[in-house]
Amino acid sequence: MTERPMAPNPYRVRSRVVESPDSATLCLEPLGEPLRAPLPGEFMMLYAFGVGEAAISISGDPGVTDGSITHTIRAVGAVSRALHDSQPGSIVGVRGPFGTTWGLDEAAGRDLVMVAGGVGLCPLRPAVLGALAQRSRYGKLTLIVGARSRADFVFAAQLEQWAQDPQIELHVTVDVPVQGWRGEVGLVTEPLRRLTLDAGRTTAFLCGPEPMLRFGAQALLDKGIAAQNIRVSLE
Repeated sequence: MTERPMAPNPYRVRSRVVESPDSATLCLEPLGEPLRAPLPGEFMMLYAFGVGEAAISISGDPGVTDGSITHTIRAVGAVSRALHDSQPGSIVGVRGPFGTTWGLDEAAGRDLVMVAGGVGLCPLRPAVLGALAQRSRYGKLTLIVGARSRADFVFAAQLEQWAQDPQIELHVTVDVPVQGWRGEVGLVTEPLRRLTLDAGRTTAFLCGPEPMLRFGAQALLDKGIAAQNIRVSLE
């Protein structure tokens, strides 16, 4: 007998925040019994009724206890566009969570280096928030975030907060500078190569386009970090 696919649970869009020209963050609240709270790195299947379903990573705070889930969605096709355009009060179908986690618990006691390219910050954000919420469990915490231009950063306001937070070392870089940009210029691999790391106690999380993952992982390997301590996610 063929198993019946798990039906999507109805969630209401509680809020919508535009992050960049093609990305928006939706906070979804359950209309009934909430699904299991997702862990950093997991994803949900989101269903736009009448359009279709897509796998979307969790981008919210893992410490939330009200049953809500948060997704940042980049509009790149019919389904993601429909989800991206969902307004507060509309209903979205949700299944999950699925996938694997970043492994924050396994990295306890170690230094963390997180590298995000473009919307790759979205799946990494729960790991950053989780590490900051339990800061004493980890050693040095470094976050490197890159984007094509200033307008393409997601969670720009939070990046500004992290830049002032002594608990985290933040590097922000753009491919194309504009007038008034005072941050770094270049690919995320540039600040990554300049880092001074303790290879024996460092765990790295990388999320972004395939070339960034390849060159970023190689930069970490060149610093002596073991391959099993480099975790990547194509976004």
